[in-house]
Amino acid sequence: MRRHNHLLLTVALGSALGGPAYAADFDVYGGAPAELAPIQPASDFVFILGLGVGAAPAYEGASDYKMTFKPIIDIERLRWGWIDVGGDEPGGFQFSPSISHEGKRISGDHAALNGLDNVDATYALGARVGYEFVFNEAISAEVYGAARYAFGGAEGLIGEAGVDITAKLSPQLEIIGGPVVNFASEDYMDTYFGVSEVESAATGGRSGAFDPAGGIKSAGIQLEARYEFIPDTFVSLNASYTTYLGDARESPIVKAGSENQFTVGMGLARRFSF
Repeated sequence: MRRHNHLLLTVALGSALGGPAYAADFDVYGGAPAELAPIQPASDFVFILGLGVGAAPAYEGASDYKMTFKPIIDIERLRWGWIDVGGDEPGGFQFSPSISHEGKRISGDHAALNGLDNVDATYALGARVGYEFVFNEAISAEVYGAARYAFGGAEGLIGEAGVDITAKLSPQLEIIGGPVVNFASEDYMDTYFGVSEVESAATGGRSGAFDPAGGIKSAGIQLEARYEFIPDTFVSLNASYTTYLGDARESPIVKAGSENQFTVGMGLARRFSF
């Protein structure tokens, strides 16, 4: 079954549940030999927790970049009463929480934003739903969509829809990637891409007044490689490219920065089972 990591947010990602009987009993792939593997019931709560570092645009539409630090949080299995998220069988419907965060935008720190209002950090909570198609033991694809409500610096509905293709190249190494389309409601778009009459005057007319509508914000592609170098412990590398579309692309903020946005990062995470 395809595993996910979202905030992000954006934003990392599993293999067999449970742990070994003895550290010395691992074969070359990190699993205990069948004759020594303990018989245990499936865990009710399995999650991945870690930390990622990388580089991303300094703000929505920026041409300059900043260092980022983001938590890696991925719920692989949650079984409680009638709730059963992330079963043992591959394929079918998938459901998970979706969380994202956009850092504070301080206009005085960027020449392209001088005169515009600052924007506090924005947080967003919601859900992600997908359907996974399993073609064979190595290849699967998931069509997914996520929606979150944003609050803090900006308010409104944001989310994305896309396709993730997973190629499991070895028991330890998998590569996940595919196209994605991002959307945002009018209130959110206005906060990050709009320019009021007052702000326009404060820029001396450098940025004209602009009132964007909601809808598709950007489209792009994302890619991640994850390697389980010891059982239940992973290192990941990820990268993405997006380009703004529609009103976001026409925003004076984007025109003063860049319509093309890139991210790169790496992370270290571990699976925990209860």
